[in-house]
Amino acid sequence: MLRRLVLCCVLLCSSVAAFALTPQQALAIASGDSDERIAALNEAAASAADGLGPFVQALLDDSVKVAGDKVFIVQGDKAVDAATGAAATVPDDAEDVVNNNRVRGALQAAMGALQLLSPDIEARRAGVAELLKQQLDEAQLPLLEKAFEAESDAALKASLERMRATILVSSSDKAKRLAAITALAGSGQGAVASLLQERLAPDAETDPEVRASLGRALDSVRDRLAWGERIGVVFTGASLGSILLLAALGLAITYGLMGVINMAHGELLMIGAYATYVVQNVFRNNLPGLFDYYILAAVPLSFLASALVGAAMERSVIRWLYGRPLETLLATWGISLVLMQGVRTLFGAQNVPVENPAWLSGGVSLMSNLTLPFNRIAIIAFAVLVLAGVALLIARTRLGLFVRGVTQNRRMAACVGVNTARVDTYAFALGSGLAGLAGCALSQVGNVGPDLGQSYIVDSFLVVVLGGVGQLAGTVYAALGLGVLNKLLEGVAGAVLAKIMVLVFIVIFIQKRPQGIFAMKGRSAEA
Repeated sequence: MLRRLVLCCVLLCSSVAAFALTPQQALAIASGDSDERIAALNEAAASAADGLGPFVQALLDDSVKVAGDKVFIVQGDKAVDAATGAAATVPDDAEDVVNNNRVRGALQAAMGALQLLSPDIEARRAGVAELLKQQLDEAQLPLLEKAFEAESDAALKASLERMRATILVSSSDKAKRLAAITALAGSGQGAVASLLQERLAPDAETDPEVRASLGRALDSVRDRLAWGERIGVVFTGASLGSILLLAALGLAITYGLMGVINMAHGELLMIGAYATYVVQNVFRNNLPGLFDYYILAAVPLSFLASALVGAAMERSVIRWLYGRPLETLLATWGISLVLMQGVRTLFGAQNVPVENPAWLSGGVSLMSNLTLPFNRIAIIAFAVLVLAGVALLIARTRLGLFVRGVTQNRRMAACVGVNTARVDTYAFALGSGLAGLAGCALSQVGNVGPDLGQSYIVDSFLVVVLGGVGQLAGTVYAALGLGVLNKLLEGVAGAVLAKIMVLVFIVIFIQKRPQGIFAMKGRSAEA
């Protein structure tokens, strides 16, 4: 609709002098066989004739009629001469111009090519993007070279050079083919690799020197693509590791401090995700202008919601079960079922939608096959901030001192006046709140539903056990290591076998080093 409105404005407002497209060019583009029309179109595009853009758009919109040697652009009840732009009356015997797929592709390529000469950089980018979708030929070289000479943006200039080389790689001139292959060798695009592979076919290229150059260029392009894939795997693994770190960090505190096997930890994570969902809806309904900032309010509220539930769990159930691991496991498993059913009752059994803010949508493209999503980058940064905050709290605050004292020797800490019961509650609330933060982060990359926590509870325990009970540094190493290892193995063995191989690795590691990566420091009276 926008295109049609723009075309209508052009038809109504353009003066006769603005049309430099000749009647002969308009007729040749609109009538005749496909080869003749495409040749005439490319010739007009190479000269960048004024008035060609609206005419090509009219052809794409099927708004052109031909009567004899006259061509008309028709929009509603108005018509103009395609060459002069003057108002005209369409004869009754005028025929519609019909475009087959080949001609329509050439028209779209011509529109993209014409945009290359626009003073607006966004229009030029759109033109380059359109041309990259089309099958280019040597007829479009003059316009590409003209655009290349005039282009000032380095990225667009490089794209134009690659397009020019893509055309010349099939030229009949051997020197041009070799020069084009040399230019394409510096590319890192999968489409260029496919093009070079096609040119290596025996029936496509027979010259031994050119074939050798094609082989070297293909190896160079594939090397760049391989690096993009490697970096992508490492980034994905680091992203998964950050999620595991957020999910396991709270568990490392509660399990390390109190030895509580909290099977409801995943549901505390789920509560944080649903708190984010509620905050999102509040902003959408009451503060739509600030919707993109709802996540800033969701972070502390998700922490608070999970921390309060965790504190209630500790004071009502878990405090009576210290030193009884089997009963604690069964009790927390029962609590997890209650929490899941409660969420199903309040929000339904289906997943609920949580949208990314605009500034977390999209990603940064580093290579043709490597795009880093903003939400994943944000989660990695968020995990670093949370880890730094927890480390400062444990190392620099009075609560942290009490937590470390109770962790190393509960009885001695009680003897010197530490209220260990209160420290237990605070620590459990802190660990639960960290699970809520993990849920808030997970809501930005996955589905939010009642079963969300079940996907991470086992992995969280594996991270804690592998890193060393009560050791934050070990939790970091284990989470990131398992994340990257899992993604590396997925590329080799698939997702299911990768999980099995990771589990086997952890079992063997724990057999050899039961204390995990980092052993607990200090002496314990209970030992």
